[in-house]
Amino acid sequence: MAGQTETLLSAILGWIDLGRLNPGDVIDETALVEAFGVSRTPVREALLQLEAMGLIRRLPRKGATVFRPTLEEFLAILEVHAKLEGQAAGLAARRLSASGAEALERAVAACEAHAETLGDAEPDAYYQLNLRFHETVAIAAGNPFLTEMIKTNARKLLAYYRARYHYAGAISASARDHRAIAGLILARDAVGAEALMLRHVQFDQITAMDLLAALS
Repeated sequence: MAGQTETLLSAILGWIDLGRLNPGDVIDETALVEAFGVSRTPVREALLQLEAMGLIRRLPRKGATVFRPTLEEFLAILEVHAKLEGQAAGLAARRLSASGAEALERAVAACEAHAETLGDAEPDAYYQLNLRFHETVAIAAGNPFLTEMIKTNARKLLAYYRARYHYAGAISASARDHRAIAGLILARDAVGAEALMLRHVQFDQITAMDLLAALS
């Protein structure tokens, strides 16, 4: 039973990461039972775990839906998330290993290659490269608890960050930021890396309102 629950949990998290499930989408328990060939018990256990993580909400007569924040919630989560990402960059600058530096360069180069060859095209593909960059920085920080906190918070905002890359010029600006952040990490400038990552992750309120409206 535990194995079935973990399989379901992993699948649903993957769907959120890839945009197959978006804020406000209903999660159909019956469809999950049929798709995975399980009873309702592991489905409900997986949904309880997702609810505890703040990634789904149960609404009267609607069942479970993917978390969709209000503007106030969005800004509050973003404030915490930006701090966590900034802390990861600062720690990475202090703790970066040789293999971590190589992984960071690969992640940045992949973002730059997309920006140079495709420009604003295929924003969802770029977003996956963006996730890899941020994951690489988090791993380089050497704190698995911080990495897990970043992942959980990020999943509440993934759809909005993904939508951001549909804006003209957003991909090239992101790739430039990634190169600058990586440069500070490689230079062991913990203060600079933390500050720049925080600014990179943060949205202003107008942009937040636009993104919330686009996915409402």
